Amino acid sequence: MRRVAAVLFDLDGVLVESRDATERVWLDWAWRNGIAEAALRSAMHGVRSADVVRALTPNLDAVVESEEIERRQAADVEGLAAIPGAVAALGALKGDRVAVVTSGTRPLALARLAAVGIEPPAVIVFAGDVTRGKPDPEGYLNAARGLGADPAEALVVEDAPPGIEAGRAAGMATVAVPSTHAPDELRRADVVLGSLDELPAVLATRFDATEVLKPQA
Repeated sequence: MRRVAAVLFDLDGVLVESRDATERVWLDWAWRNGIAEAALRSAMHGVRSADVVRALTPNLDAVVESEEIERRQAADVEGLAAIPGAVAALGALKGDRVAVVTSGTRPLALARLAAVGIEPPAVIVFAGDVTRGKPDPEGYLNAARGLGADPAEALVVEDAPPGIEAGRAAGMATVAVPSTHAPDELRRADVVLGSLDELPAVLATRFDATEVLKPQA
């Protein structure tokens, strides 16, 4: 049974339901730049804004464009909500064994966590903290290092294929939540949950997770 000493969460689509707010800003940007909606949707989830801009509009300044996109998203908190099961899952885990790894900037990530009432963990890796975004493993490796955990004993919770690939590349166990992608698209994860509500039970039964789970009363 694989040992788990740290649980590393993606943010959007895993802890925070932000699809509507995200798409409002991105679809407006795409319309203004002549990008087809289908092309945008195939590129936008699970990766950094600058990487999306770079892939779709290589003629634009990816840094400038992404900073404005992130600023607008941070200001738009309408409709944000905690993913079902997120609060309970976090509550079942020891706080010093949890980190967040997000493709968003610090202002965006903190605004979204605050909007849904989730206390930020001590360790968060933001888009600006890495030189390479997902599917590169850098962010997850940095988070494990921040928690003092061996990457081989870390578990990643993701909702998008690039994040799953990042976790796998880091040598970590991966659990997928089908909030933004269909289960079949997440099949490379070690476990695909029905919802995040299942995470504590999966940790208790599929892994040796005594280091991360709070003792039951």
